[in-house]
Amino acid sequence: MQKKTDKLLDKIVKKDYNNELEKVLEKKYFTEDVKNLLLSILYKIETAYKDYEKVKQDVESKEEFIESIIEIIKNNCEDIKIIKLNSEESKMLGSKTFLVEKNKKRIICYPIERKLLYCIAKIGKHPKIVKDQYYILNKTLSDLINVGKSISTVEPMRDFNGYSWTTIPREIESIYHNLVYQNMRILVGSQFLNHWIKNTEYIMDYFEAFQNKLEEKFNKEEEEKFVSLLSKLSILLMMQFDSKTKKILMKEKKEVEEKLEEMEDNQKYIQKITKEKRNLAKEIKDIDETINNKDRLQKEYEKRNENLPLKEKIFSIRILSKIMMKEREEKIQKLEKLNDLLNPQKFLKYKKELEKKEKYLKIMNIKDLQEETKKCVINLQKIFLKCYQIKIDKITTKQELTKLIYEFRYYCLLPFIEEKQIYQVTEIKNDVKKVQELLIDKAHELKLVDTISKNKQVDYQILKNIFNIRVINLEDLYIKLTKDKERFYVQLFDENVFEEKREIDGEINKKELVLKTNKKVKIFN
Repeated sequence: MQKKTDKLLDKIVKKDYNNELEKVLEKKYFTEDVKNLLLSILYKIETAYKDYEKVKQDVESKEEFIESIIEIIKNNCEDIKIIKLNSEESKMLGSKTFLVEKNKKRIICYPIERKLLYCIAKIGKHPKIVKDQYYILNKTLSDLINVGKSISTVEPMRDFNGYSWTTIPREIESIYHNLVYQNMRILVGSQFLNHWIKNTEYIMDYFEAFQNKLEEKFNKEEEEKFVSLLSKLSILLMMQFDSKTKKILMKEKKEVEEKLEEMEDNQKYIQKITKEKRNLAKEIKDIDETINNKDRLQKEYEKRNENLPLKEKIFSIRILSKIMMKEREEKIQKLEKLNDLLNPQKFLKYKKELEKKEKYLKIMNIKDLQEETKKCVINLQKIFLKCYQIKIDKITTKQELTKLIYEFRYYCLLPFIEEKQIYQVTEIKNDVKKVQELLIDKAHELKLVDTISKNKQVDYQILKNIFNIRVINLEDLYIKLTKDKERFYVQLFDENVFEEKREIDGEINKKELVLKTNKKVKIFN
């Protein structure tokens, strides 16, 4: 009840976000150029957000969106440095257009508003939002969701200007991260994803909750397929965008494979563990004897310092004793782990853990990363579209259906590779068509739109155009059929946008048309 009251008050007393941001900026040592750029970003978001909200439907409120950005600037940005193009300073960016140093709370960026907003979104994210128990995915899936969210944060300013909606694929940092994130958002809702991303406590397992939500809304089979592809994709994308993590995991992959190979011969493996235990016990004994003998400790101190550079030298024997005690503790922990491995039950458990790790690490054997990634993204869309059919089946009101039509229109116009939009991708054209047909059938059933032709296929050929037109308000959309030299054409338009004539596929019997040619009528009732 309190939340509803707060929202009502927000509507009555309109917040001055410019003033809020200026108060935050007063306490920052930013240049005037940086402050002006930030205020300009805020102004453009305020101007465009209404259209963004209309087009996308399931988004956080403008108030929540703007407050989130101001909070990040307040808490996570101590230094924002704007670099001029082709200046001497630009060399620090190399081939990049920005640099985010989260540990220093610093952003270095060219004076490009959408890039700066992307940096702000990026610096405000929690790096790990998937629990450690999900080996590899704790890093790769966290990155996929965070990058997708950062791209989505830029969208209101990037694609909307207060009167039109345009998407330029090259301005999106990663087409695949964006598409996969939008798949997740549409299936489980923006509120759930936002809670997941902003989660700072690890009490709740959001990845498990995500899987449960998918199963609950759709079914177990589609949930398992979606999560399997999502997991694989997060690793494939990491390999292409994060060379540092890739290098670490490639090394770990080799170690896991070697350990599993050793475990195949139980007797040989036990002999190896026993030998390692003896060596560790000897090393622990040596540390104990050295720490308790002043002469040996002095010699160890001199030996370690002999080849160390000045900045790494150990400056007292007392510090050396602390270092050696830490080394002793680490060796004891290793010894305890080796003792566990000699326990048959714990040995089997450890082997299963390694096999689970190997399952994910094997993905890194793929040679043609780009081709495999594209294949996985397409397969993910097929699962997504099956889930969307289930969403449509559950619709019972005009209001719910209108939301889904907007939502699916947004999805159809999402960029794909090779300058294509989703509805143009050959491999999923039939799947997209099936969903569009179901939406149009449901629209007729609920009397949201009138029948254009008694021939169902012709009716679809005409009405499918609502899914690839960038009119902001579909409710303001008009349709007109025209005929020229025995061919029929459809035109869609509102007061601001006039679409060129599109030829209707297939043969048309004029007697089957309910809508007369050259007559302009509203599509939605």
